[in-house]
Amino acid sequence: MFVANHISWSDIHALNSKIALRFIAKSEIRSWPVFGYLVEKANTLFIDRSKRQEAGKIVDITAASLISGDNLCFFPEGTTTDGQQVLPFKGSVLQAAIAANSRIWPVAIRYVNIDGSINTNMAYAGETSLIDSMHLVVKQKNATVELHFLNPIDSTGKDRRHLTQAAYDAIVTKLA
Repeated sequence: MFVANHISWSDIHALNSKIALRFIAKSEIRSWPVFGYLVEKANTLFIDRSKRQEAGKIVDITAASLISGDNLCFFPEGTTTDGQQVLPFKGSVLQAAIAANSRIWPVAIRYVNIDGSINTNMAYAGETSLIDSMHLVVKQKNATVELHFLNPIDSTGKDRRHLTQAAYDAIVTKLA
């Protein structure tokens, strides 16, 4: 299971350019124009975060997917940022990695300008609409994404909170 910080819809494309992944996403994405259709066709697992009973169901489905050999990716911040910080992780889905005896592979994502500063124009965060974000991304002349695949974390004998914190710490340390 890959776990990454989340900045933009383009994170998915950047990650898939390196390794074929099945994503876990909030159910609202299904209704997005174009992206919703594409995400659904990519065999995404959707979480309805408005229903508490869905948490156990998605853990079971995710564990089964991991056991069957799928590479899954989860953005535990639960939202996007502008890339200048990493929000606290929500780790309920990481219980699936424990159930499947899967490793957690933290991935630190950063979009940078030519001078090395954070490129916040790549972010789909805050009040930016999807259309506005797409325009900002398409206008980029030298868009650069850094994908840092960090050391895997073994889930054997660990609890969900430990795994969540370990993944968070690894990503934050790399982006510092």
